[in-house]
Amino acid sequence: MNRLEEIVASTRAEVARRRLEAPLESLGEPPPRRQFAEALGRPGLTLVAEHKRRSPSGGVIREGLALEDVVQAYERGGAAALSILTEGPSFGGSLGDLSAARAASALPILRKDFVVDPYQVYESLGAGADAILLIVAALTARELAELHALASELGLAALVEVHDAEELEIAGAAGARLIGINNRDLATLQVDIRRTFELLPRVPAGATVIAESGLSRRSELDELAGAGVHAVLVGEALMRSADIEAACRDLATP
Repeated sequence: MNRLEEIVASTRAEVARRRLEAPLESLGEPPPRRQFAEALGRPGLTLVAEHKRRSPSGGVIREGLALEDVVQAYERGGAAALSILTEGPSFGGSLGDLSAARAASALPILRKDFVVDPYQVYESLGAGADAILLIVAALTARELAELHALASELGLAALVEVHDAEELEIAGAAGARLIGINNRDLATLQVDIRRTFELLPRVPAGATVIAESGLSRRSELDELAGAGVHAVLVGEALMRSADIEAACRDLATP
């Protein structure tokens, strides 16, 4: 069992527990949606700035940072949207992080987690997410299509993440219009930013492309923009910076 399979198995067990503790009817009325896809579609290369407490490969990213301070620095620094990592056992996140980010910032928010069950889509909506992440490698083609359709029905954007050409075909068949190309191999956790450039010509026409993982320099972003990428998702490089707002501005400003 590789690292992704371990996380997905853990997530399924955790979702089953949460469903018993908080049935759908107890999740409450969701707040109004913010326009995630539209924020990424504005002119120029846009930045999705991520809050992530730790990672399986890098451990704790930075101690002593208040989430509210981070997301407000991102907003002041010109980020178009936020990504809030809510997975607990491996990444140290929670739905409470998402709710806190929603209260602290006016930016649209992506719930970044391993969404494998319809319960999580409703849960995301109730917690204030404007978009969810759907990872092709973590789902069957049927699961992906069903979760994507449910998100659309509920008014949530769905960022569909791929790692290779086969997954990109599956994403296209599910109707994905927001496609994330993750430069990190979720089985080995190795990063290769060439992956985005290799897959870009295969992306369905009209889809918005978001490059993910391994990005930290303005020169990299300029090269991606020149190749036709619409947005980038950056987390660790920003959170490790001594001045988060300035680091965000450097990446958000051409």
